[in-house]
Amino acid sequence: MTSKIRAVVLDWAGTVIDYGCFAPMEAFMNSFESAGVPIRVEEARAPMGLKKRDHIQALLSMERVKQAWIRQYGGEATLSDVERLYESFESLLMKSLANFTDPIPGVVETIARLRSSGIQIGSSTGYTKTMMQVVAPQAKSKGYEPDFRIASDEVKAARPYPYMIYRNMEELGVMSVRTVVKVGDTVADVLEGKHAGVWTVAVVKGSSELGLTQEEVRTMEPSELAIRMEEVRGRFEQAGADAVVDSIAELPDIVEKLNLRLKEEGLHA
Repeated sequence: MTSKIRAVVLDWAGTVIDYGCFAPMEAFMNSFESAGVPIRVEEARAPMGLKKRDHIQALLSMERVKQAWIRQYGGEATLSDVERLYESFESLLMKSLANFTDPIPGVVETIARLRSSGIQIGSSTGYTKTMMQVVAPQAKSKGYEPDFRIASDEVKAARPYPYMIYRNMEELGVMSVRTVVKVGDTVADVLEGKHAGVWTVAVVKGSSELGLTQEEVRTMEPSELAIRMEEVRGRFEQAGADAVVDSIAELPDIVEKLNLRLKEEGLHA
């Protein structure tokens, strides 16, 4: 029997909800600001998609941030410093998280199209289980609910490790990585998919990598927007994405192309 795509595993913030992925970005920036070591927007976004403690450690490993921390505290950040930053970050994020759960335009319709083709909907995230207990019910009330979800602290190693994807496959009863598509909005998402051996699709508009609001996308000079989107596309392609789409609404067409490819592979096997 010819293989076809059986499951799509989607990221959350910046992919299906929270256009531009602003909830975690603001919390990271505010937690570092409170610690006396302000970080830049591009620094806050660079490790996006990782488990949140890993994200903080990645920020502290950046040379500019590391040197700023040393100037402020007389030495490099310790594990207890990471924990204090994480506690501050988590507190800030939990206060605002419910306000960043609106589905990105096109998501609800796209999921309906995929399900009508018999495709199951999984999910993985850099958020923790506690954070998802806020996010998931809110998103459900607004029309988005996957068939399975797993958080970054429910596996021993989160992104860029592939284990959240494998848990999705286990729970959804999918046997082959060739029949799974991982969809996300960060380089970490792409790497998660590549390490799992599944097809990987990256989305530009609404992504953390692009980092723009809907209004900014709508009103920006078209030539400037095109340049920014091309830069994001390049980062995704360099990371190894099998496909890069402007909008999540293009996903069903990508899945159909993958089905054709799987059919051709079956014919030539």
